[in-house]
Amino acid sequence: MGEGAMRIDRFLWFVRLAKTRSAAQAIAEKGRLRIDGRAIDRAHCPVRIGNVLTFAAQDQVRVIRVEALPSRRGPAPEAQACYQDLVAGSTPAAAVRDPAQGTLDADIRHPDESQDPEPSGPFLRDSGS
Repeated sequence: MGEGAMRIDRFLWFVRLAKTRSAAQAIAEKGRLRIDGRAIDRAHCPVRIGNVLTFAAQDQVRVIRVEALPSRRGPAPEAQACYQDLVAGSTPAAAVRDPAQGTLDADIRHPDESQDPEPSGPFLRDSGS
């Protein structure tokens, strides 16, 4: 690696985005990690300051910018100073899925929201006295 570069698996492990080094290698080798939009399929791919990493973690997509290359796997505050989250709270509140129904809240139709403003039918007619 060059002076200003680090292996992607070491970076993910050092900044505590992966619990173990082998988990970081698995993230890189699955092909689900992108560096500056380019898909990565090897753990030894170099990462540099300014690179934007995109990957799936814990049922969400993480997008981070590398701010510094860590020299060790230090405590969490030190690790978090090495990157910046670019997407924070990206899921709008109206697009939250209800797991029981499998639909978006905005897609749910209510029966009282019909196109006819007043209901009509044989049972609702005025009998006329």
